[in-house]
Amino acid sequence: MSDNSHSKAALGGVVLFASAAVAMLWANLHVESYRAIFSTTRSFINDGLMALFFFVVGMEIKEELTRGALSTRARAVLPALAAAGGMLVPALIFARLDPGGAGWGIPVATDIAFCVGVLSMLGDRVPRALAVFITALAVFDDIGGIAVIAIFYGHGLQPAWLVASVVLVFLLWALERRVRLHGVLYAGLGAVLWFTMHQSGLHATLSGVALGLLIPAELKHDTDQEAPLASFVTLWRPWVTWVVLPLFALANAGVPLGGMGLAAFSSPISLGVALGLFIGKPVGIFGVTFAAVKLKLAPLPERTSHYRLFGASIVAGIGFTVSLFIAALAYPGGAELEQAKAGVLLGSLVAGVIGALVLRAAPKLPA
Repeated sequence: MSDNSHSKAALGGVVLFASAAVAMLWANLHVESYRAIFSTTRSFINDGLMALFFFVVGMEIKEELTRGALSTRARAVLPALAAAGGMLVPALIFARLDPGGAGWGIPVATDIAFCVGVLSMLGDRVPRALAVFITALAVFDDIGGIAVIAIFYGHGLQPAWLVASVVLVFLLWALERRVRLHGVLYAGLGAVLWFTMHQSGLHATLSGVALGLLIPAELKHDTDQEAPLASFVTLWRPWVTWVVLPLFALANAGVPLGGMGLAAFSSPISLGVALGLFIGKPVGIFGVTFAAVKLKLAPLPERTSHYRLFGASIVAGIGFTVSLFIAALAYPGGAELEQAKAGVLLGSLVAGVIGALVLRAAPKLPA
């Protein structure tokens, strides 16, 4: 990410936090109006608008794989291993606290917007190489989260519709290799792919990921035109950052505490999620990274101490967006969903604050 991208990510994190705070206040001051509005619009936001979020995620993954932090094996090994540890340990913690519970996938996610936002606000206490490492880790985390959603949170596969989805993906891939497709055609075929994937039993938003990964990163012939991937990211990232994600936070972060009290934060579900994010993430990320460096599988990021790595690993426990998304898939509604949301909010808040304080205590890096 460029410095400009980091500053926008930081501001995007602030907007997300503000949206979540408004949702919590609204849900507790006037729960009837909150439920009246979002009970009818939440499905459109979560199943429809969030497809745009996953479309941008798919393009960002491709961007990092083709010319970013994951473009070479040497640069990808350490964040890939760290991401695996940061997904496995939280899932195990949740499974220990709520055996057989459907929400084990909730704490596996890292929210890249919030994480980059926190790291950006800490300025010269976070080496650039460490920020790039956490960004790459979050990309692998996104890939893992997408796999978890696709494999474990579908609603019964329908083979005919699944085949139709695969055929459409292949058609887009074949067309893209022969001609430069117009954005309108991508949108039209993407909408059809969304429908077939929804009918197939996979979550419809995965169509956004598939479409994003298919966008060409380079032009086939030398030309002054911008490659489709770069132009689409430039077009859609602001809409996702300033419209889709704040709406998603507003619709999903509201947890009405009346009648539940501390039970919302002390159930096996909420504790499993919160401890998975705040404890499981740093233990998994730091532990695997430390072991990989000791085994000489990969070096630490430049100018990064183990102390700074540990602080950044805590910050990676902010799981807001995808964690809330998986929570809505794991628990269709009721008290279980509210407890899962409470766990996401509590774990993410503690991880962000403690991680920032740990990094803040580090000495400033020399120029």
